[in-house]
Amino acid sequence: MNSSGFKIHNSSKIYGSSTIGEGTIILENAILGYPEHKILMDILKKGLEIEDYDFPGCTIGPDSIVRAGSTIFSRVKTGKNFKTGHNVMIRENTEIGNNVLIGTNVIIDGNVRIGDNVSIQGNVYIPTNVIIEDNVFIGPCAVLANDKYPIRKEYPLKGPVLRKGASIGANATLLPGVEIGEGAMVAGGALVTKDIPSWKLAVGVPAKILDLPGDLKELNRI
Repeated sequence: MNSSGFKIHNSSKIYGSSTIGEGTIILENAILGYPEHKILMDILKKGLEIEDYDFPGCTIGPDSIVRAGSTIFSRVKTGKNFKTGHNVMIRENTEIGNNVLIGTNVIIDGNVRIGDNVSIQGNVYIPTNVIIEDNVFIGPCAVLANDKYPIRKEYPLKGPVLRKGASIGANATLLPGVEIGEGAMVAGGALVTKDIPSWKLAVGVPAKILDLPGDLKELNRI
């Protein structure tokens, strides 16, 4: 379907009061504006169809591409030149800046803030309450966590904070509440259990903090 300067494949679904920017392409079987849990439960309780219920949808910025099988929930807002891989899931109350790539099979579990010029590679998991600043790179299969005591003890869910220009290697794991400083790098496979200062390198399990080589002391070119 073509309308108002954007293109939506006829197999896709658009729910709620969703807005799609000019020049954006929505490909096969994508779902935009899917109702968050509270809204969905109200819809089911009232015996309505999703299409017949008035609720906030999502906002997709101009010149974006949402690839096949991706689901973007209500109250998600993206900037311009937003791109997803296939089968991405982005849950409610997530804000995404300009020029952001969310790779194939990435899960963003809601209430996440992502800045500009960010690249998140395939199969990354991002829980609730995470902050990702500008020019951050997250390598494939990295996992961020937000619960120190899963189902054992009350804990206010707090995900990692990734400061401007940080890089996270493939298969790295970041434990709840850690801060990755500006320009810092986390090596592939590292287990980060404590804060990493700006412009330092984290390596190993658990990660040790080393000096970052001089030729790597520059912001990511994303």
